Amino acid sequence: MTPRSPLLRSVLHGLAALLLLVGPAVSMAASHLPPVTDIAAQSADAAKQGGPLVVLVSLPGCTYCETARRNYLAPQAAAGEITARELDMTADTPLRDADGTMTTAKQWARAHNITVAPTVLFLDRNGRNLASPLRGLQPDFYGAYLEQAVDTARARLAEGLAASK
Repeated sequence: MTPRSPLLRSVLHGLAALLLLVGPAVSMAASHLPPVTDIAAQSADAAKQGGPLVVLVSLPGCTYCETARRNYLAPQAAAGEITARELDMTADTPLRDADGTMTTAKQWARAHNITVAPTVLFLDRNGRNLASPLRGLQPDFYGAYLEQAVDTARARLAEGLAASK
C-alpha cells in the first residue's frame, strides 16, 4: 500500500531519510566508548577542553555498565560535553599510565583498587581523581551525581590551571 497524498509521501520519505542518518548514531551510543590507551595524552586533551578525562571502568556483559554508557556518558560525549573513554577491567589490552609506564587495563584497574563495575573516574593530566568516583549505578539520581562530579572535577582542574600560571 502506497500513500496517495504527495504530502504524506514526502513526509514518509523524510522520516526514512532521518532514520538512515540517526540509526548509526543510536547504535554508536549503545556500543563501547573509545578505549583508554594513554592516560596522560588523553587527559591532557580533555583538559584543553576544560574538563577531566571521564573513564568508565566496565565489565563485559555488565548491564549497569551498558546503562551508564548508553544513557549518560555516550550522549554527553557525542554532544561534546565531556571527554569519555572506557576501560575493561578484565582485559589485557595495553595502556600507557600517566607516568608513561606501560601496563594493561586489568593491571591498571587492580592497581587503583577498582573492584566494582561500573566505576566512573574523573582524571587530571597526572591520572589523579578530581572528583569522587561513581561506583555502581544509582538510576534514580545517577544523572545528578554525574553532573555534580563533572562540575567538581572541572572546578578543581580550573583551580590547578590557575595555580600553575
